[in-house]
Amino acid sequence: MFKAIQLNRDGAGATQAAVVEVDDAELPIPGEGQVVVDVEFSTLNFKDALAITGRSPVVRKFPMVPGIDCVGTVRSSTSAAWRAGDSVLLNGWGVGESHWGGLAQRASLQPQWLIARPTGLAAADTMALGTAGYTAALCVIALQRAGVKPGDGEVLVTGATGGVGGVATMLLAALGYTVVATTGKLAETDYLKNLGAHEVLDRTLLSAPGKPLQKERWAGVVDSVGSHTLANACATTRYGGVVTACGLAQGMDFPGTVAPFILRGVSLLGIDSVTASIERRVEAWALLDKLVDRKKLASTVTTVGLAGAIAAAPALLDGKQRGRLVVDVNT
Repeated sequence: MFKAIQLNRDGAGATQAAVVEVDDAELPIPGEGQVVVDVEFSTLNFKDALAITGRSPVVRKFPMVPGIDCVGTVRSSTSAAWRAGDSVLLNGWGVGESHWGGLAQRASLQPQWLIARPTGLAAADTMALGTAGYTAALCVIALQRAGVKPGDGEVLVTGATGGVGGVATMLLAALGYTVVATTGKLAETDYLKNLGAHEVLDRTLLSAPGKPLQKERWAGVVDSVGSHTLANACATTRYGGVVTACGLAQGMDFPGTVAPFILRGVSLLGIDSVTASIERRVEAWALLDKLVDRKKLASTVTTVGLAGAIAAAPALLDGKQRGRLVVDVNT
C-alpha cells in the first residue's frame, strides 16, 4: 500500500481530490517495459493545480493521480535501461494527465520517460526546479542557439515570481545577461533582484492590449504568461530579437499581429517540455546542475506534503504563490 493524491469526478462532474491509500496492484502498466519508482519528492506545477482543482480539463481519464514531475529510486524494472537502486527523474510525457503521476509514494513508468538524476543535484533540489526549471533551461538554451548574447541588450522575463520565471532569471543572470523581470507582486522586488534581476517592472505594463509595434527594448524574452503579455513582448522586442514562449498563465490566446515578425525580423520560438527528446532533457538538466545557485534556489521553495499540495493548488492558479512548491510525498 502507498499514499497518493487521487482525482475522481462526483455525480455533477466536478473534480474531487483526496489523499488515499492505494494497493500496489492498482498501479497501471504504462506500456512496454515498466519501471516502478519509490517516489521521494514531487512538485506542484500550474498544470497539476489545474488538474487538482478541475479548472481546466487537463485530466483525460479518472481515477487519476496527478503530478507531472517526480524523483525517486527504482524499486523494480523490466527494462535493461534501469536497475533497482537507480536514482531517476521524470518530467512530463503526459504523466499526471493520461497516466498516473508523481504526487504519490509510488509510480509505474515507462523506461524511456526517465533520465538519471544529475549527481550534483539533491533529490529535493530537482523538484525545487521540476518542469518549471527544466522549461526555463530549454528557453535559455533556445535563446543561446538563436544567437542572443549577453552583450546584445536586456532580456525580459515575464511572470518572474513563478517557477519558470524565477529559474530563468537565475540562469540568465549567471550567464551574464541583463535581466528585466515583470511581476504582479512588486513587494517581491528584493526577492527577484536576489535571483539576479537588474530591474523589476509591474506586469500591468504588458498585460493590457497594446499597439502592434512599440518602442524597441528587448534582445530576448522568456515568456510563461501568454495572451496580451506575449503580444506586447513581441511588439517591444528589438530588431532581430528572439522571444521564447512556454506558458499561458494569462491565457492561451495570442492577440498580436505579424508586424514584429515581418518588420523587425523578430523570432517567436515555441518551447515544449512535455515530449522533448531525451538529449534535450539531459542538456537542460546539465545546465541547471552547472548554473543554479543552491542557496538562491532554496529561497524560492516552500515544502508541503500531499494534503498540502491539494490545499495550495487554488492559490497557485490565482497567482498568490511565490516560487516553487516541493511536495514531500512521505509526509
